[in-house]
Amino acid sequence: MAEAAVKQAGESAAQGYRLEDQVGFILRKASQRHLSIFAELVPDLTSMQFAALAKLFELGPVSQNGLGRETAMDAATIKGVVDRLSQRGLVTTRQNQTDRRRMVVELSPAGATLFARLAETAFHVSDRTLAPLSAAERRSLLRLLAKLA
Repeated sequence: MAEAAVKQAGESAAQGYRLEDQVGFILRKASQRHLSIFAELVPDLTSMQFAALAKLFELGPVSQNGLGRETAMDAATIKGVVDRLSQRGLVTTRQNQTDRRRMVVELSPAGATLFARLAETAFHVSDRTLAPLSAAERRSLLRLLAKLA
């Protein structure tokens, strides 16, 4: 008897489930919109590469692990991002003098110049992403998303 009740409850939930109403689906679609706009306006970098440059510009030299934490990237992802930025001459890396296991990442002059050139464009990416919203809605959305992050 209990098994039938569980099955019926599951079927009832399944009948009421709409993917389009789920937070993950909506966030993914909003993210896809943002990434599409970013790729259109900033074709030189991925959004993750830009995030790394932005944080390095803000913080100065930082450990690779620290940069990953600051940009919400896992260790494997930040390593790939740093490797690609390094290959393009946008960042430099060196071993930490006090802890040889740590890699320190720093903007190169070319990376700082590129970030400075693209920063205004990045504001336009955000503006276009949020274009359907009023100023008050934008503030509310950003405040609410920050609570989830």
